[in-house]
Amino acid sequence: MTRIFSALAILSIVLGVILFLPLLSTVLLANVVALLAFVEYAKLARSAGIQMSSVPAGAATLATVTTIALSPHSLPIVLMTSTVVMAATALAGDTREQVLERVATSGFATLYLGVPIGALAAVQVQFGPQVLMVLLGAVIASDTAQYYGGRTFGRHLLAPTVSPKKTIEGAVCGLVASSVALFVVGGLVLPDVGSGSHVLLGLLIAMLGIAGDLFESRLKRASDMKDSSTLIPGHGGVLDRIDGLLLAAPVYYVVVTALTKGSL
Repeated sequence: MTRIFSALAILSIVLGVILFLPLLSTVLLANVVALLAFVEYAKLARSAGIQMSSVPAGAATLATVTTIALSPHSLPIVLMTSTVVMAATALAGDTREQVLERVATSGFATLYLGVPIGALAAVQVQFGPQVLMVLLGAVIASDTAQYYGGRTFGRHLLAPTVSPKKTIEGAVCGLVASSVALFVVGGLVLPDVGSGSHVLLGLLIAMLGIAGDLFESRLKRASDMKDSSTLIPGHGGVLDRIDGLLLAAPVYYVVVTALTKGSL
C-alpha cells in the first residue's frame, strides 16, 4: 500500500504542475527533479569510489535542463562550456588520480540527467501538456504492467546479473501495456499519425524504458547499492522512479518534433 500511496502522491503533484500551473512551473519542477536525481547520481559515484566534481557538474546539469526546455538551439554552447569548466575543475585538483573517471562521471551527468529531463520539459513547452501526458502515461502503464505482470506471470529472468527481479513475462506485459496506451490515446493527441505508428511508438517507449531501468540497476550494482536513495517510500529514490524516462524522453521528443514537421 505504501508503494501505491507514494505513486499517487507523486502523480498528483506532477499532474497539478503540468495541467494547472504556468509553463515555467514545469521547467522549475524539471530542475528540482534533476537536482534530486543528480544528488543521488553523485552518491552512486562516491559509493563506487569516484570523487566527481559535484558543483560544476550539478550546475551544468541544471543549465542543460533549462536550455533544452527554453532555448534548445543554445544547447551546444552550454554543453561545451560545461565540459570546459568540469575539465578545468578536475585538472585543478591536488591529485592526478582518477582524473579521467572524475571528468567522465561529471560530464556524463549532463547527458544522462540534463538532456532527458530537459527534453521532458521541452515537450510541454513546445507541444503542450497533452503530448507530454502521452509519454508519461505510456511509461507509467509499462512500469505498472511490468511490476504486476512480473509478479503474476514471471517465470524467466530477463537480466539476472543486473536486475534479479525483472522477468521476460513482465517485460512483455509492459510492451503490451505501452502499445495499448498509445493506441488508445495517441489518435486523440497526435491525430495525423496512423494507428500503426502509435503502436510502434508505444513499443519503442517501453523498450527504452526497460533499457533505462536495467542501466540504472547496473549503476547501482557497480556502487553496491540497492536503491539510489530512500526518498520515496516504496519506490527508492528519484532515479529509481525516472530511470525509464531517462532513455525514452529524448527519443520521444525527437519523434514528436519530426512528426509535427512532417519528417516522418
